[in-house]
Amino acid sequence: LFLGNGPSGICLSYLLSGYVPYFKRDSIHPHSILQRKLEEAPDVSILDQDLEYLSEGLEGRSHSPVALLFDTLQRPDTDFGGTAESVLTWWHEANRAVPHLVLGKNPPGGAWHSIEGSMITLSRGEWMGLPDLPFKDWLKQKKRGLRNDRATAEDIAQYYQYYVMKKGLQKNFRCGTVVTSVRKVTTESLSNHAQKDLQEGSDSPWNFTEENTEVFKVDGFFKNVEGDKEPFSVYAENVVLATGTYDRPTWLGVKGENLSYVHHQLSALEEAVKDSSISIVSDPVLIVGAGLTAADAILFAHYCNIPVIHAFRRRVNDPGLIFNQLPKMMYPEYHKVHQMMKEQTAACSGPYECYVSLPEHHVLSFGKDKKCILQDQNGYQKVYKISMALVLTGSNPNLSFLPNNGIDLAMDCDQPVNPKRNPIDVDPFTYACIQEKGLYALGPLAGDNFVRFVQGGALAVASALLKKANKNPP
Repeated sequence: LFLGNGPSGICLSYLLSGYVPYFKRDSIHPHSILQRKLEEAPDVSILDQDLEYLSEGLEGRSHSPVALLFDTLQRPDTDFGGTAESVLTWWHEANRAVPHLVLGKNPPGGAWHSIEGSMITLSRGEWMGLPDLPFKDWLKQKKRGLRNDRATAEDIAQYYQYYVMKKGLQKNFRCGTVVTSVRKVTTESLSNHAQKDLQEGSDSPWNFTEENTEVFKVDGFFKNVEGDKEPFSVYAENVVLATGTYDRPTWLGVKGENLSYVHHQLSALEEAVKDSSISIVSDPVLIVGAGLTAADAILFAHYCNIPVIHAFRRRVNDPGLIFNQLPKMMYPEYHKVHQMMKEQTAACSGPYECYVSLPEHHVLSFGKDKKCILQDQNGYQKVYKISMALVLTGSNPNLSFLPNNGIDLAMDCDQPVNPKRNPIDVDPFTYACIQEKGLYALGPLAGDNFVRFVQGGALAVASALLKKANKNPP
């Protein structure tokens, strides 16, 4: 059972639906040591090989060895600007399919359906693709090209839906579902009806003959066509957490943050402009944060001539700031925001109208009169009259359906799960949760924050589950 139907869940569903990757004969991989390893067992699928052995010595933009392996097999020299074809060929071996269900709130594609459709992806378009259906090939069918090698969120969301349909995965997906609880129970404690379902379920690969076998009971609800909530309970021996981190925006935790003019999503600004409650003559919009979502909000406001006050904690030349890590040629619009942040501070006016940058500032409080108090690094405070505030400082996963909000599964069991600072602790070659047998974590929950790298986690989980279900060839 997978919780989450974004790119991680889609990729894993593909691998567990009998689609098996092999090394394509006569292909040449630019990494000579990996090439030699791949030639050692060309008739054995990648899923059945030793992933630790194959990934040893690979380097790249991910900390996960399996993520680097699957990425380089699909896009051999992409980090060097090359366009070498994948060295994988895919075979459909129906006898190796493992029955599974993919649950998600949105249509296939997950959070990509919640992002403003015109937003341009940070990653290159070709890196957003899933196995055996290159994104650029799908885009060509729509008679469109990539802007600056990048794609819109709307394109990505449509591509993921198309992928599920094209690969025949729809039967595994249950959209419009919300999971409220995942708990371990013993098969002994289940009703006779549930036990029978588990033991005699349609071609179930799992063996429940052991006494006191533990399984997961997953509760939730789905919305029917009338919009009513219908509860459900599902039992599974293995549960894959692939819910991403888009669910719960980060709050500052300051006084007045719950007032109606303070928002935590970019869509609030878009709505306000659409219904004309914010305009060129309004008091400034306060944007808090120095990540890409904050930059998107600034670009949107700038385009609509909405005045902006931009507050963020870091220095503009801080190497940890995302803008200092992006190539200028590939990301001209984000480079422009960074330029504005540097040149248009309150201390010195620059060439950009309707925008003021406040580096090394943080919010102390929001008032009912729409006055916001900000403090700089020297402790000086200043009051600004604003029309609305957008706090865009990242988001956290919502794991409220797990015992103790999933904190016990994290690398640091005293802190909440965070994709960058405190991901779920998983085995690097199976993505099994170290603290809970039968539970797996994929994507941002396991520290893989880019679509191109979440697929390696899916490969690791698929390989582990196929071994567990004895679906590997002898």
